[in-house]
Amino acid sequence: MTDTRVGPPLPHMPDDFSSVLVIVAHPDDPEYGIGSAVAAWTRAGKRVGYLLASRGEAGIAGMDPSVCATVRTKEQEAACREVGVESLVFLDEPDGRILATPQLRTKIAHEVRRFRPELVVLLNFQSTWGGRFFNSADHRNLGQAAVDGIADAGNEWIVPGARYDGVGHIAEFGADPTHRIDVTDGVEAAVASLTCHREYLSALSDEPVEQQARAQIDSTLTHEEGRSYLGFRLYG
Repeated sequence: MTDTRVGPPLPHMPDDFSSVLVIVAHPDDPEYGIGSAVAAWTRAGKRVGYLLASRGEAGIAGMDPSVCATVRTKEQEAACREVGVESLVFLDEPDGRILATPQLRTKIAHEVRRFRPELVVLLNFQSTWGGRFFNSADHRNLGQAAVDGIADAGNEWIVPGARYDGVGHIAEFGADPTHRIDVTDGVEAAVASLTCHREYLSALSDEPVEQQARAQIDSTLTHEEGRSYLGFRLYG
């Protein structure tokens, strides 16, 4: 398979960072594409953590939220192990009702100060996916709260405590990309990681979970001269 995008390849994303914090709304959000980059980073010795706003308790039709939260937490823990992520934090915001409140911004700021990432990765928080499908309120609101929380972490007058302003870049996955990274060595781990969300994926489709995971990861990649690339919109 070759890269079918028109025009020259995107520039490579800077690699001058050693710590990454992925901030998303739900379990499985990192696995729908970001995971191949995460696996590549951890294999290169970078420290990667996940910060999830909710436990995805409203995500499986017919499953009581209290049960669903436990199932999806365990699935996310298993997914993290596949890509080498050891730090997983849940903020326990309500799934489906995440709002960009000052309180959520403060929670995020504290986690940014604790983890001290140089790069923060977010999932698409624009109004649409590709201009065709509306994005969920959780994704939009969490992304905005994360951007503001990162800024708050650098100001002790907004959030009391020792400031941290070491985030050099924010990378957004799922928006129109400006840069790419080589994730060839992380693709198989990404597929295995998404496959860990077995009950969630089984509720979405009768197609075998492994096939769903493979197709989803493949859909996020471009290919050139036998290498696989993942695109991000880079800020900063």
